[in-house]
Amino acid sequence: MGVDWTKLPPELLESISENLKLYTDYLSFRAVCRSWRSSTPKTPSHLPPQLPWLMLPPSQSYQSHRAFYDLSTNKLRFLSLPESSNPNKRHCGSSHGWLVVLDESPSILLLNPLSRAKLHLPSLSSFPNVHSFNYSHIGKEYSLRSPSGDLYTRNLRQMRDSIKKIVLSVNPSKELRFVAIAILNQTGELVYCKNGDDSWRFIPGAQSYSEDVIYCEGLFYAVDKHGGIAICDVRDDSPKVSIVQTRTQLDGDMQYLINSGDELLLITRHLDLEFSFEPHQSYLVYRTKRFEVSRLVWSGPHWERVKSLYDKMVFIGENSSLSLSASDFTGCMGNCIYFTDDYSESNYDGSLGEHDIGIYKLWDGSIEPLPCYPRNSFFRMGWPTPLWVTPTPC
Repeated sequence: MGVDWTKLPPELLESISENLKLYTDYLSFRAVCRSWRSSTPKTPSHLPPQLPWLMLPPSQSYQSHRAFYDLSTNKLRFLSLPESSNPNKRHCGSSHGWLVVLDESPSILLLNPLSRAKLHLPSLSSFPNVHSFNYSHIGKEYSLRSPSGDLYTRNLRQMRDSIKKIVLSVNPSKELRFVAIAILNQTGELVYCKNGDDSWRFIPGAQSYSEDVIYCEGLFYAVDKHGGIAICDVRDDSPKVSIVQTRTQLDGDMQYLINSGDELLLITRHLDLEFSFEPHQSYLVYRTKRFEVSRLVWSGPHWERVKSLYDKMVFIGENSSLSLSASDFTGCMGNCIYFTDDYSESNYDGSLGEHDIGIYKLWDGSIEPLPCYPRNSFFRMGWPTPLWVTPTPC
């Protein structure tokens, strides 16, 4: 006589489910039968950091669902995301599973694609460099003050595009006292707000440390073009900034910070210009040529070149940069950098161009295209570049 698996005790089913580490496995477990589903919470709270999914551009305007590519299964997963269906909207980062969505209004929306939870950050018009905002001043809605004190104007789209990336300290669903930091494109300044604030504030002394920002153990770390580090403590009302001047001055086009275990890593991206041809037209496009990895040696301090990431893989782009162990997931390769295009104006400005995206293999310097996004994939409608989003059910 066979075993009736639907009759397993609820406490045993709950214990088994709490040992599942992947969100997709948890979903499959609950899908077995009604008994298994009723014995486990719909939203798991025990899961470790998950493998990011790659949010792909929509195939047409005002499409309510978006495709997310799952590396571990080599499949597409579709989620309802009407908030990003408008071509005028722009994603300005993903952090702890939450998308940052901007449009041609002052609103800044935080959205969890899985749970559908939403929060609003203080508006763009509350940024400390905004002198005034008026919808009736068409084409010059924002009046801004430069670091030197001069006034200048920006329209709605220009203000939307003035934010390079927004990074969160923690998952807002698990900690309401979260902090957000925004990197300003043109001035290289950092601004921050705490949940519940009405406006954003400058972080004095951190200007030009605007290549990337990460959060680690209560502090934000920001990096400049040459590998200098600003450690920002915004827990009190008066931010404190400590500058770490490294002996090693790094060259490269872009820098990314990674918290990898007990080490602070720096990923340096080198770009080159290439011709991209289409019938009747040709285009100059930026293309990633190589990456270099360094780790911060605090005695000195200096950056030390890293030849191998071993089992680690890193994910960089407009997302909050992160590192994971490849052995924890199927379908992934260690010692690799999974990268997206986060520098080209064609990301969101309607220009024709090929997104620079792929898998960089550190051991031989080769670049492998992602299966869902082969080279020579052109998007003409001004949709944002693909974006890594960590599935976070709560």
